[in-house]
Amino acid sequence: MRLVVLVLLVLLGACGVPRDAGTTLDDVRGGVLRVGVTANEPWVTVADDGRVGGAEVTLVERLADDLDTTVEWYPGSESELMAALKHRVLDLVVGGLTDDAPWVKEASLTRPYITTRVLVAARPGVAVPAELSGTRVAARAGSEDIALLLKEDAVPVASRDPLASAADLPVVVDEWELAGLTASRHTLAEHKHVWAVPLGENGFQVAVEEFLLGLRRGEILEELAR
Repeated sequence: MRLVVLVLLVLLGACGVPRDAGTTLDDVRGGVLRVGVTANEPWVTVADDGRVGGAEVTLVERLADDLDTTVEWYPGSESELMAALKHRVLDLVVGGLTDDAPWVKEASLTRPYITTRVLVAARPGVAVPAELSGTRVAARAGSEDIALLLKEDAVPVASRDPLASAADLPVVVDEWELAGLTASRHTLAEHKHVWAVPLGENGFQVAVEEFLLGLRRGEILEELAR
C-alpha cells in the first residue's frame, strides 16, 4: 500500500518525494536505495507479510553494499512499479525483467546481464529426445512452455509440477533447474535479463551495469537454483 500511496502523491503533484533528475547515484550513496520488486520466482519472491527474497534480491543487497546504501523494498505489479520509477519515486525495479519488456517510455533498461535458456531435458533413465516432433514432453501448466512445445510439433503434457509428477517423460526446464538432469540439444527460448532504472540517470545506470556485468554467470545461476 505504501507504494500505491507514493505513486498517487506524485501523480497529484502533492509533495516533493521524487528525486531530481540525474542525481540518483549521489543520492543513494550513504543514503537509501528505493527498490520496486515484482514477484517472479526464483528472481524475486514476496511473502504474504511483505518480506522479499530470491536471486535478484540477493544481488540488489550486494549492489547496496557496494554503494554504501540501505535498501527499502516496495513490492507491486510491474505496471505500478514502472509508473513509480517514471516519476522517480523508485530508484530501481527488478523481478526477472527481460530486454523486450514494454517499458521504454517509463524506464531505462540496463544492458542484459545474463541470458538464460528454456530447454528440454531428461531425468536419469529417461531417453533424451533426438527430435521433438510427436514426442510427449512434460511442461508447466498454464505457461509459455506449452506454446513453445507446440511450435516444435511436440505433444505437451501439462502439469503443475512437471519435475515431480512426470517422471517417465522428458521435461521443459529453465537451465538453473538442470541439476541431476541431462540437457537435450533442444533450446526452446532464450531470455535476456535486465534491471530498470529511471530515465536520464546515466551515472546511476553505469554504476548498476558495472556491478551486473561484473557478476559471473555461474554465481547468478547458483542463486537462481537455491
